[in-house]
Parts: sequence; structure tokens; C-alpha cells
Amino acid sequence: MRCCLPTPLAALSALPSPCDVLRSGALLVPALLRTAAARRAGRRHPDSLIAVHLELVTLAEDRAVITWYTGIPGTDDGFGHPLPAVTEGEVVYGTHPARLNRTAAEDGPTAHHYVELTDLEPGQTYYYRAGSRGVAATPTPLHLVRGNAVGTSLHGLGSAGGPYSFTTPQPPPGRHLLSIALCNDLHLGETAAGLVAGIPLIRGVSQAPGLAPYPETMSRALVEEARRRGADLLLAAGDVSADGAPRDLAEARRIMDGFGTHGQDYFVVRGNHDRPGQPGAAFHDAFLDTFHDGDGPAYFARDLGGLGIIGLDTYEKEGAGGDAGGLGAEQLSWFRARLKERGDQPTVVFGHHPLAVRDSVFPMGRGQRLDRRQARAILDAYAAAPGVFLHHAGHTHRNKRTVLPQAPHVTQQEVSAVKDYPGGFCLLRIHSGGFALNHYKPGGAPAREWAERSRRVAGGLWPHHALGRSVTDRNSVTVRDLSGVTGPLIRQREAT
Repeated sequence: MRCCLPTPLAALSALPSPCDVLRSGALLVPALLRTAAARRAGRRHPDSLIAVHLELVTLAEDRAVITWYTGIPGTDDGFGHPLPAVTEGEVVYGTHPARLNRTAAEDGPTAHHYVELTDLEPGQTYYYRAGSRGVAATPTPLHLVRGNAVGTSLHGLGSAGGPYSFTTPQPPPGRHLLSIALCNDLHLGETAAGLVAGIPLIRGVSQAPGLAPYPETMSRALVEEARRRGADLLLAAGDVSADGAPRDLAEARRIMDGFGTHGQDYFVVRGNHDRPGQPGAAFHDAFLDTFHDGDGPAYFARDLGGLGIIGLDTYEKEGAGGDAGGLGAEQLSWFRARLKERGDQPTVVFGHHPLAVRDSVFPMGRGQRLDRRQARAILDAYAAAPGVFLHHAGHTHRNKRTVLPQAPHVTQQEVSAVKDYPGGFCLLRIHSGGFALNHYKPGGAPAREWAERSRRVAGGLWPHHALGRSVTDRNSVTVRDLSGVTGPLIRQREAT
């Protein structure tokens, strides 16, 4: 199955410019050399295991989630990746690099380590080491492309095993009102991650034989983790299927029905992979059939007791899916009218294609964003709509926070794909005085195993793109007056 990256066969105009390609190469060649050196070092490792791919995934005011992988040196699963070494793992941490006097351990042995620190204080700097069986975990080397996988400062980078450091943020001001899980790119029906049509040299990654299809594994883990993290709503920003097949869309709905009722507890918009197909001679829009009872349009607005939710259909057009996203003229006019009506009402907008794609380590063409003119029209509408505070998008399969100068009061949050590395979703926590965005990987064992296996997309360089080039791309806090959100969901939360 084809991934969302632009393809030569789909639309030549969507390809990145030569300057983008050269810039991407300059960033990624050092990372590729470092990866090769790490593999050689793994073969020479004197211990019985290696601990690698250390990542600070989630960082909130009172908690942090740290993950890593342990493998058997000198082994290879066919993708240049060591076979798993099942063992215990722990994180030692403290408020001084020489006094790591607290310990957090896992429930049992695993190769896919996931430790959550839950006793943290806001605004405090912590130092930590993670490891297994006396072997210190080393980070995914994102610092080679200006990111940092393990902390919020440069302390410890370049040393073997840390300690690494992070500073917890202050919580959003005011009382917690509700939480929303933001997700996208489930790709039900896909069988190989990372394939790009028209580029035969790029090798995709498939699920291990005998295991459930990875889109189903990851989508079910999404629902389970979102509920466990207290999400009141779930917004799925498109590409819930791989190619718009009725059976895959139906399966996506069955899985998300595990979260609640469509149109009440969760909402879904169309992505380019969910575009209509033409079985035989009859035009068929299975997405509308599945999520809108066959009636259009596929865009909508809801008022959830003071919180506005606007869902956009960013592929309301004909095409093969690899070109830029587009809204029809009628939808764009409708959108402007809805924003004008809402004025100061706190509002979240979500759609599949981002308004802009910035700071990507891989070259990005026009196919990775919304049509430029329409993106400008939306930003102009935001400039006159002070209530909009978040625009959630998918499609790029990465975590990236962007604030555009045309609408500085709106955070654009791209969220990595559910279907593969790093997996998971972004939890939007709305408080009366602001909001927080935190990325969570699913905690279940099958999902963790597939997320580790699928990090080998793009020759193992995928983490440089997908995880987020800094911790703030996947964890951030914004101060904002959102006290107008006081509707039924809030009263229900208070009653329970």
C-alpha cells in the first residue's frame, strides 16, 4: 500500500523542489552515518544486550513517559535491527545529576521498555538514566538534525548513558475542563508501512508473520490508551483507511465505536486515502456511507456546550491522492460563515492536510499540505476569528507544532500517524486558562512491538521525521482564556 509521501506517478507538481532535496540530504547524511556506526558498535558490544532508542515521549507538568529497546548484539532481523532481548528495565532520576535517588521500574520483563514517572513537580529540572541489566540506554540520535529525543536541554548529549535532563512545564492555568484525543492516519487495510509508489528502491516494513494486521493493532491500542488517559472526545483527522475500501472504512468505524458513539463521542473527517472510488462504472463514496449515512457533505460544525468543533474535508476534489489538498468553493464559503458566526467562541478545527509544512528533514512537496490559496484564505479567516485556538492536522505522519504569523493565536498541531512509529495520539487538555498538548504512545505490548519494528521505515531514518524535532513539537502548553467552555461534557465530568 502506498504511503502519503508525494509520488512521481501521482502528480509531478507535488514533488519537492531541488533545494528541498539538497537541504534534506545535508541534514540526513550525518544521521545515516551515525546509524551505521551504531550498528557496527552493536556487533562489538561486550555485554549480553544493547539498550538503544531511548526517547522522552511524553512530558507534562507532573509526569513523563520514557521508552527504549533492548536487543541481542550481533543479531539481525533482516532490517538491520537486533533481535529483542527480554529483560527488566528501570529509570533512576532526581533533581541533581549526582543524586539520582528515585527509581521507577516496569511491571515485568520486556524488550520494549515503557516507564512512566508520575511524581514530578511543575517547573522542576530532573536528571535521569534509563537502562536494563546494568546497560545504560542510549538515545535515538535526533540531535544530529537539531532535535533532542531525550530531554529539553543539551545536558548529557554525547555521553554514553547520560544523565539526561528535562524541565517539566507549568500546567495550563485554571481548572481542567475536558480532554480530547487528536489522531489521524489509521490506514486500515494497509499491509506494508513506508512504501512509496513509483520509487521501487524504498523498502516497506510489514507485520511479523502470524500477528494481527498492524493498522488494527495500533487503532485498537489508540482507543484503549485514549480512554485510559481520560479523553472525553476523539477527533480523527482523516486517512482512517488505506484506499477508501468499504470494508476498511467499516472496520475503522467498528474499532472507533469502542471509544463511544460517532457524532457524539468521536468525529471523523476525510483524508486523501479516504477519497471516493469507482467500483465498476458507478461512482461510490464509501466514506460518506460509513460516517454520514450516505448523505453529504463530509464537513461539519458542532457546538459542544461552549466548545466549537469544525471538521474539514480537505480532499473534496477529484484526484489520485498525491496532490495538494483542496476544499470546494462551497465548503470554503461555509467555513468562513461558521467562523464569523462563532466570533470569540473557543473553537478547534481539524482536517487532514496541514495549512503549511515547515522544518521537515525530508523533502516535502505541495502534496503534503493544503492548496496554498485556500490555506491563505483559512488563515485570513482565523485572523478575524479570535476564538479559534487549535488547528489539528495529519497527513505528514509527524509531530510538529507550528504558529504561523498570519494567525498567531492559532496553534497548528501536526500529529504522527496512528498506524506506525511512533504511533499513538496527542491528548489535548483544555483548562479554563489555557491548554496542553501531550503525545502518548500506546502502552500495550503488541503496539509497542510494532512501533519498534516500524521505526525502520525510510532506512531507519523515520524517527528523525516522525517523533518531533524537539520535545515541544509533541508536548507544549499555551496560556489562553478558554473559560467559555462550560457545556454538557463539563457538567457530566463534574457529576462523576
